[in-house]
Amino acid sequence: MDFFHQLIQQLINGVSLGSIYALIALGYTMIYGIIKLINFAHGDIYMVGAYLGFFGVTAAGLPILPALLISMVVTGCLGMVVEKLAYKPLRHAPRISILITAIGVSFFLEYTGMYFVTPTPRTFPDVIGNISFNVAGFIINGQQVLIFAITIILMALLTYIVQKTKLGKAMRAASFDTETAQLMGVDSDRIISVTFFIGSSLAAAAGVLVGVYYNTIDPLMGIMPGLKAFVAAVLGGIGILPGAVVGGIILGVIEALVAGFLSSTFRDAAAFAILILVLLVKPSGLFGKNTNEKV
Repeated sequence: MDFFHQLIQQLINGVSLGSIYALIALGYTMIYGIIKLINFAHGDIYMVGAYLGFFGVTAAGLPILPALLISMVVTGCLGMVVEKLAYKPLRHAPRISILITAIGVSFFLEYTGMYFVTPTPRTFPDVIGNISFNVAGFIINGQQVLIFAITIILMALLTYIVQKTKLGKAMRAASFDTETAQLMGVDSDRIISVTFFIGSSLAAAAGVLVGVYYNTIDPLMGIMPGLKAFVAAVLGGIGILPGAVVGGIILGVIEALVAGFLSSTFRDAAAFAILILVLLVKPSGLFGKNTNEKV
């Protein structure tokens, strides 16, 4: 019974962590779906969002939800600026050029952040308090409830936008074939900008939630979660929105189980072992389809 109890508790913790990975992975997969770019600066966008939420709560004295919304909007605008300045001029350049640029943008955001906020980790204020719920003997704390609720709301909103609105139809058309979509009257520049806005906003939400959950943030906090979210996107099938969500949840659960039953030392190794395994067994991911290119 003790083993079963610990297993369920770790699954709860894993879903909570996986929800954060899913929010970041959605940004990766949306951007890849439209312009086939692996945006390695996405983890640092998440870091900027965490700091904006932190200053909203501490300096401006805002409650957590308004601070979260402001962080999402400002970080979304930052994502659009990055796309316009760094990625748009290279849109027709070789893939390797834009990939290297993404890595450069990542370092720029990290060390600009260090310059303005110093490398010292900041303690995120306790915005939830010591709230916890005992459900059949399993503990769910207030931070986890907040993460679950916000993640579900944002994913439902994203699903509605993509599936039910004219903007979502244009995004799906551009994802399928950008050039043909342009011929049909879709403004691809606008769609790409909106995609960066939405993806960056989701990353900002994840950054604020991580600050609430772990109570600490720093300028290099985006490196490892950004890479793990990329693993989650690849696991689910990069470019596929449900795949990013499922991949994030699976990755979070596996990390929690490894940390709970083996050692927290191996949790990062487990994430990248999954990446290697997926690339060896099913490179297209769980939801992806293998496509053969004719030459």
